[in-house]
Amino acid sequence: MSPPSAVSDFESLVPALVRLREDAVRLEQRFASELAQVGPAHRPSARNLLHYLGLRQHDIRALQRELHGLGLSSLGILEAHTLASLDAVLEVLARLTGQDLERPAGSPVDFRTGPTLLREHARTLLGPAPQGRHVRIMVTMPSEAATDPGLVRKLLVAGMDVMRINCAHDDAAAWRAMVDNLRRAEREVGRGCRVQADLAGPKLRTGRLGAAGRVLKIQPRRDYLGRLLAPARVWLTPIENPAPPPPGVRLVLPVPGAVLDAAHPGDELHLTDGGERERFLAIVARHDASLLAEAERVTYARGDSVVELLRDGTVMASGTVGPVPEVVPPISLLPNDELLLMRADEPGRDAVRDAAGAVVEPARIHCTLAAAFTSVRPGESVWLDDGKIGGIVTANDGAVIRVRITHTGPHGARLRAEKGINFPDTDLATSALTPKDVADLEQVVGFVDMVALSFLRGPADILALQRELRRLDAGRLGVVLKIENRQAFENLPRILLAALRSPPVGVMVARGDLAVEVGFERLSEVQEEILWLCEAAHVPVIWATQILEGMAKKGAPSRAEISDAVMSSRAECAMLNKGPYIVETVRFLSGILSRMDQHLDKRMAMLRRLAVSELA
Repeated sequence: MSPPSAVSDFESLVPALVRLREDAVRLEQRFASELAQVGPAHRPSARNLLHYLGLRQHDIRALQRELHGLGLSSLGILEAHTLASLDAVLEVLARLTGQDLERPAGSPVDFRTGPTLLREHARTLLGPAPQGRHVRIMVTMPSEAATDPGLVRKLLVAGMDVMRINCAHDDAAAWRAMVDNLRRAEREVGRGCRVQADLAGPKLRTGRLGAAGRVLKIQPRRDYLGRLLAPARVWLTPIENPAPPPPGVRLVLPVPGAVLDAAHPGDELHLTDGGERERFLAIVARHDASLLAEAERVTYARGDSVVELLRDGTVMASGTVGPVPEVVPPISLLPNDELLLMRADEPGRDAVRDAAGAVVEPARIHCTLAAAFTSVRPGESVWLDDGKIGGIVTANDGAVIRVRITHTGPHGARLRAEKGINFPDTDLATSALTPKDVADLEQVVGFVDMVALSFLRGPADILALQRELRRLDAGRLGVVLKIENRQAFENLPRILLAALRSPPVGVMVARGDLAVEVGFERLSEVQEEILWLCEAAHVPVIWATQILEGMAKKGAPSRAEISDAVMSSRAECAMLNKGPYIVETVRFLSGILSRMDQHLDKRMAMLRRLAVSELA
């Protein structure tokens, strides 16, 4: 029997726990009409979410410390079974104190059924968990997946569980070809894989930039002292009938066929480059109608340059260079510069300066989302290019949003076309489902297992997608909600309640845009909160953005990337982006997740035997 002082300590905890339980149930009652719209199979999950939200409206840290100090559960892991956790602690306290506590209606889920529901919902949406790990691996398809069946097969063998198709790229024929290659690989390998199509959503990006001209930069390799290591190799090909360069040669200079026909190895091609400098290209070999040349000095060959074919100093032929690549200089920005975001779709350009360097006209660039020009207000913040450039809106007249730049790198920043724009303080009046998304949805519903909704902001966006799926008789498809802006995060409880009306459903934590929207310093806590809320709703989570990105692109991960990959073991799925080393990256991540499966179950440490515990 417990001593009197201990009994008093136990008794003092009961009222606080009872109040927590009452408030949790009270929130459920407030949302009775919303719960009624959730099907019976998922209503326990919706109820548990509301119970969790009711509890989290309180700061219970002091209570947790007291519970822990008395050897009781600190309620630190109750997401999947909130009322059951409270009831278990109250039951123990009743026995320790001899109190006859009132036993209210039971929890909709318990310590077994709560986690089981989450696993079942993950299986329904993402497919069965692979042998040896509970976290699935999703892989974004490169364009080559439509034409290279071998790549898809290698990804499947390496451990891919979900194929991700990005509808912002390629087209319906390519998407179907990717899936056809996957289905063929499934039959060969004997392993299943789900398919997700990401709808592009409303495009909020910078527009095109104006070209400064056409110039081909020809640059030989030199060492740190400027000594020549290797000349630049240039493919001279007829303007009239150009031929592709041989492997290893990337510089192509179109020249009139008559000039090339007259040339022999040992001749030189003379031109005056963009810097008004005399330059010579030595012709070293002929390949049918084209020539291979070498340059030992940096040359800026303009698209309208006059070229002369020289043999022993004599002009044998001459002509004008054909089209070469456009040069599109970025916009250079420093703190306190002004940037104009334009509603009109016109080429952007850098600031115009006078002879003294003073700005005559500020830099300007098109903003692709028309809704921004009706919603953005002065004083609100704007971030560009994944948060590399920040500013404050100073004015918006419906045609031009004026931005004062407040944040760049230490040496300024360069803004290019097709870079993301974020207005984290702005309630943008736009639907997440665009006309393009509706058209793409009609194309993909026949061959995918789930669709991802991009840039949603509230429950109305989910309901709109569900209506479209019903119209297409595709209500069976899973829906993945991409949480990538501040509004979606702040509305997540209501978003989850709406989504549970038409399961299966999952949530993707799109950490790239989300970090810009909520602030990089807040990303860690925000992604934790998303994990908690989804676990309370028994909704599977896809952990996304830049997982092992260095390895996928360069072949080797950083230590920080490995630590981040370990964090993905808290979710039901981890998403990898494309890259030259993606097959190796899938295999590497599969190994990490298989090992972590032995140590963690969500936030609970699993105490398997540790070999290191054996003392010598």
